[in-house]
Amino acid sequence: MKAPLRKRLGKRIVDLRKARGWSQEELAYRAGYTRSYMSRIETGSARLTVDAIEVLAGALKKPLGKLFEGL
Repeated sequence: MKAPLRKRLGKRIVDLRKARGWSQEELAYRAGYTRSYMSRIETGSARLTVDAIEVLAGALKKPLGKLFEGL
């Protein structure tokens, strides 16, 4: 059984963040979020809004669709 989408999305965000060489704190800063909220996003415990996902895509400098590709 597949993990819930928010957990898979969180993993994708971690992978994209690490590919840029950024810490969790760096991505949180760039997105305008707290580090604790970013941690919840990455572990899949946060219930993200579409707007929050768009902010993350912008902070990661990726098209919105890239976050969901293959999930």
